[in-house]
Amino acid sequence: MTVSFDHVGISVSDIEKAKAFYTAALKPLGIALMSDYGTTIGMGADHPLFWISAGEPGHAHIAFRAASRAEVDAFHAAAIAAGGTDNGKPGIRKEYSENYYGAYVLDADGHNIEAVTYGS
Repeated sequence: MTVSFDHVGISVSDIEKAKAFYTAALKPLGIALMSDYGTTIGMGADHPLFWISAGEPGHAHIAFRAASRAEVDAFHAAAIAAGGTDNGKPGIRKEYSENYYGAYVLDADGHNIEAVTYGS
């Protein structure tokens, strides 16, 4: 799996709750827990590209590239099952491009997390 960014970091109010949420929500995208330092965790496929730290949360929007629409759908379902709040069901977003297929979920701290693909 390839990802179009190197790494992104966010702060969360409850590191254990965030670890459980992201471990479940990102599994369908092939992203797993790779580093755990107690108050900071790193997740990724080949290297930690998504870092989560305990601290004062702020707004963040992070888009993860999915390989297919089925992965976007699986991300959305897993994230909702893990306690996320729907912020945009899977579907085409023609306002961005003809083939932009994405889904959005808010985590417990209100971060807008997206999975997107440009394929079918």
